[in-house]
Amino acid sequence: MAEVAEQEEVKVVAPSEPLFSKKNRKLVTDPLTDNNPITIQVLGICSALAITAELKASIVMTISVLFVMGVGNVVISLMRNIIPSKIRIIVQLVVVATLVIIVDQVLKAFAYELSKTLSVFVGLIITNCIIMGRFEAFALGNGPWKSFLDGIGNALGYGVILIIVGVFRELLGSGTLLGINVLGDPIAKTGLYAIGYENNGFMLLSPMALITVGIIIWVQRSRNRALIEEN
Repeated sequence: MAEVAEQEEVKVVAPSEPLFSKKNRKLVTDPLTDNNPITIQVLGICSALAITAELKASIVMTISVLFVMGVGNVVISLMRNIIPSKIRIIVQLVVVATLVIIVDQVLKAFAYELSKTLSVFVGLIITNCIIMGRFEAFALGNGPWKSFLDGIGNALGYGVILIIVGVFRELLGSGTLLGINVLGDPIAKTGLYAIGYENNGFMLLSPMALITVGIIIWVQRSRNRALIEEN
């Protein structure tokens, strides 16, 4: 008598990747150092030159870009399978414009004076090539979580440079940080001003922002010579 053996179909389920695996952590850490969007990819230079005369403006711009890139990457990732390729750029612009409008309205409601200082540069986040580049190069081809980490990482890499430049420009140009006198009172001649120190007004001009970014690029490449491009 023939025996019929029933074979159970065994499904092999691949272990899911941890949320903060080494590969996922690199999405956040790489843009901070060896793949920085400003110093390595040379993107987003305009805002680095324009709004870094004050540290407060640099911080607010960083937070704004963090929100736009983090949320925007997730939205584009969720929509990636339903966006027709012919209109993907238009869809990306609509998404980023919506998020920038939200940021602009929040600034006008809660930090009106600062919103006037940033003025048109908040609106120019829409055309920031870092954001559009990450939408196109990463979010359209990856899941929401990876896209979120990529957006946060690149926004932090952008923001770190803005804040570093903002610190040097405000400190050496005005003697303040976040509007607080750090080097002393230039009118009452206290602190460093008592021994003849004077603020360098040139630091508040846009050319000095370019020079400061150039110095950061030089320091970064001198520490890691693998970043130096060969002719």
